Amino acid sequence: MNRTRIKICGLTREQDVQAAADAGVDAIGFVLYPQSPRAVTPERAAELAKLLPAFVTPVLLFVNESAESIAHACLQIPGAWLQFHGDETPDQCRKIARTLGRRWIRAARIPLETPHGQAPFDLLKYAFDYQDAQAVLLDALVDGYGGGGKTFNWSQLPQNVNAHLVLSGGLNAANVTEGVSALRARGLSLAVDVSSGVESAKGIKDADKIREFVRAVRAADALHPL
Repeated sequence: MNRTRIKICGLTREQDVQAAADAGVDAIGFVLYPQSPRAVTPERAAELAKLLPAFVTPVLLFVNESAESIAHACLQIPGAWLQFHGDETPDQCRKIARTLGRRWIRAARIPLETPHGQAPFDLLKYAFDYQDAQAVLLDALVDGYGGGGKTFNWSQLPQNVNAHLVLSGGLNAANVTEGVSALRARGLSLAVDVSSGVESAKGIKDADKIREFVRAVRAADALHPL
């Protein structure tokens, strides 16, 4: 079976980290962007990351953060991946990641709809520009950065993206099966990333919703065996 990897992002509490790990997710995201309602400090992220079992990867989300601040956070959390979610250029991402010896993900903020007469978001060029990233995360373009609970038009994406893809933006247990089906064959592999879709309030995850989300992803996988 072609297993879709799962990341739960925006965790702030011990019980939520435990619930996600118990549900069998592959990665946990910590938002190190002070303006986010899901923000945690590097020190808090380090406390939460210590709860993770073996082979569950912590991911640190940054938005236009300085190299010095990113390095400080990485000192707190060995082995964490970096997720660049702001306006960071390919050279900035590459330089920071190489200096720190970390794997990294680049978020692509895709418009909810393509205005009439305008070209759609050029994901092929974006993936080429950020080809050193381990994956390109597909998120909806909303006010602020991430966690808006909005889905973009999945059908507008190209069929042959030379990158590992992470589908994000407005996912929940009700629509993730459709999302996996729509995007599974369009990149080198597919993962999913959910935040608001498994919450009872911003920054407060719901263990039942996490379990439902994971079950829905596994159901989608069962529809597309190798």
